[in-house]
Amino acid sequence: MSSPIQLKADQFSGRTSELIAMENTVVEKSQFILPNDTGVVLLDCKTAFEGLTQKERHYAYHLSQASWYGGLIVLIQTSPEAPGVFLLLQKLFRAQTPSELEVIAKALGISEGEYQALLIYAAGFYANMGNYKSFGDTKFIPDIPQDKFEALLKASAAYKADPEHIMKLWDAVGVPMFELNERNKQLGLGKKGITTYFSSNCVMHDADYSQEFLTSKDLSAYNTRLFKKVDHATGRKTYEVKLASAETSSEQISGYRDVPELGKYEFTPKAHDAKGITYHVEVTRGDYSSILKKVVENFKAAKEYAANEAQSKMLEYYIESFTTGSIPAHKDGSRWWIKDKGPIVENYIGFIESYRDPYGTRGEFEGFVAVVNKEMSVKFTDLVNDAEHLLPLLPWPSSYEKDTFQRPDFTSLDVVTFGGSGIPAGINIPNYDDIRQEEGFKNVSLGNVLSAGYKDTKITFLEEEDKVLYADLKAASFEVQVGLHELLGHGSGKQFKKETDGQFNFDTENVRHTETGEKITSWYEAKETYDSKFPVISSSYEECRAECVGLYLCLSSEVLRIFSHTGSKADDIIYINWLNMVRAGLLALEFYTPENMKWRQAHMQARYVILQVLLEAGDGLVTVKKVIGEDEQPDLIIKLDRSKINSVGKPAIGKFLTKLQVYKATADYDSAKKMYDHYSEVHDDSEPHFLTLRAIVLKRKQPRKMFVQTNMVVSGDGDITLKEYDSSASGLIQSFIDRFCSPEVDNTLEELWVAERPHHTPRRRLESTQ
Repeated sequence: MSSPIQLKADQFSGRTSELIAMENTVVEKSQFILPNDTGVVLLDCKTAFEGLTQKERHYAYHLSQASWYGGLIVLIQTSPEAPGVFLLLQKLFRAQTPSELEVIAKALGISEGEYQALLIYAAGFYANMGNYKSFGDTKFIPDIPQDKFEALLKASAAYKADPEHIMKLWDAVGVPMFELNERNKQLGLGKKGITTYFSSNCVMHDADYSQEFLTSKDLSAYNTRLFKKVDHATGRKTYEVKLASAETSSEQISGYRDVPELGKYEFTPKAHDAKGITYHVEVTRGDYSSILKKVVENFKAAKEYAANEAQSKMLEYYIESFTTGSIPAHKDGSRWWIKDKGPIVENYIGFIESYRDPYGTRGEFEGFVAVVNKEMSVKFTDLVNDAEHLLPLLPWPSSYEKDTFQRPDFTSLDVVTFGGSGIPAGINIPNYDDIRQEEGFKNVSLGNVLSAGYKDTKITFLEEEDKVLYADLKAASFEVQVGLHELLGHGSGKQFKKETDGQFNFDTENVRHTETGEKITSWYEAKETYDSKFPVISSSYEECRAECVGLYLCLSSEVLRIFSHTGSKADDIIYINWLNMVRAGLLALEFYTPENMKWRQAHMQARYVILQVLLEAGDGLVTVKKVIGEDEQPDLIIKLDRSKINSVGKPAIGKFLTKLQVYKATADYDSAKKMYDHYSEVHDDSEPHFLTLRAIVLKRKQPRKMFVQTNMVVSGDGDITLKEYDSSASGLIQSFIDRFCSPEVDNTLEELWVAERPHHTPRRRLESTQ
């Protein structure tokens, strides 16, 4: 096989300019279309499921139902049109199978490629629970002409059965399904994108003010949304803080603890640009009420099959939380969840990750059910057992580490159900900092996700000799990185705090700032959390810290022995882990939007930042070569000098990691943001001109795999069985048709969607005045 041709800078520059000029439109459009060759893989859990008793299966079944019903909330959280598109697809494919519709499509003159594009769009919509990518937050549209899509609808059995309703749905979503303008290409707030966490008239200062109000009332933003109402006759502005809950009553609910404080308030923000204006704030409950009633119903059913007191108490508090909107109750449920050590059936559910909130404080709904893989879990148990010996290897002083390491459960799980917008490879939860700091947490590695979804079908941007080793060891090295990332990345580091009684959780006289050498002058006040102090950057900054911990600690021979890697194999694992990170930093350019200078994916921004840190280290540690590939098109080769990982890479990551931790520990948002923004910049001011290289990365990007999940089915005798599906777009579609086969679900979702739409009506311009 011939090697890529390396170009001189001026030759490459001209070729790249030509590429951008000629192909920019094609490359740009490709960002918003799921290719017909997108991989679809089955999330295999058959062996794990078959090892369960019927009691455990019933427990898993009801928690799965709660996760799937709750997952419908993600449609509402994603875009104004997503619930309507879901309803349209459900009705279309419920009336006819994909193969039956294909016959009609052919008769209408729809090509095989166009029909496959429709199936891929539908599968992608279901896999992402909406029409924006869960990993990247960009919109995707059907790669079939709009008029042909409409013609197929009108020729379908669904239309013939109920033409009025089908056309009502089409009239509502037909345009936004296909529409691409600068604002709706990605998720964001104000002019920078689309969000349904806020009403369409909200901008960033509204998020600032609402967070200040929530903090003052000791209310978490996790399960809230913010809608702004403006009386144009009087100029009166009112914020409605909507709490997610099954209960819709405006009264305090007797018989429950920690019920959130409802009511009407007047609030004058202290923010520097608030101009002394008083806002009226109304805190209400009942967001997603009808869906959460189904979630609570299944919690109650699952409680009958709980294996122990911890599971029973966990569900008791979850019932309270999802009924009343109480985050303190969810935190108590999480405390019992932590106490449930080594369960056969594992789960977690709630408003969890804040990646997709443009402000970074509101959680997307997520629920998973999984079964422990005992063989794989042994390694992670050994890692936990050695954690207290590994933490001192981290580069920050011991005063910046937790007083006591809370030994977590760390297990490898095979996912049976994951309700949400996307499925990660590993998780460290709960996300409540006070619980993680003082009481503990759990780590999970999702083994069947790793084995099914993280195999590259085509390896780009590496030299041939690296590709062979990379293909052989990526999975093994990624297992090490995930373990370190979750346990010792998210699980490490102290946050300096002043308690309500005025006491500090650190030695104010003797602890010194690592960068200034002075006493600590900033910390978290009693009601403040990391998310509230680090808006916008919180998710990516923390992912970057965890990724750096993984890179830093994978250099330890003790760590590698835990994963059974010794000798030259251990050296190769280190190399591939670091190589994977620098390659990921290059691939991250796909997730950057130059038009608004916005990163759309927290993990990928973090990996780009790490790449910049390693390039800054110099001494030839990392290089990016511009070449012409075998297809005679511009290409890139990224190289890592493995002989300099310890001598150059480790000190660079160690210094950067220390800053990440110290700024987080001291609640120093301004310094953290200044540093993180600097490394996040994508520009052409210097070599290797990353902004220009982005076009090549886009042209050579590989589609992200989609997972087909199984369904648990109640048989006639009451037993729970598992139903599997083909690893295809059709199989993925059918799994959702079977999963939500009840018209009751359609009616519930449509009612919520209709009530929702006035808050997200597109406007000609965004409000620019307070």
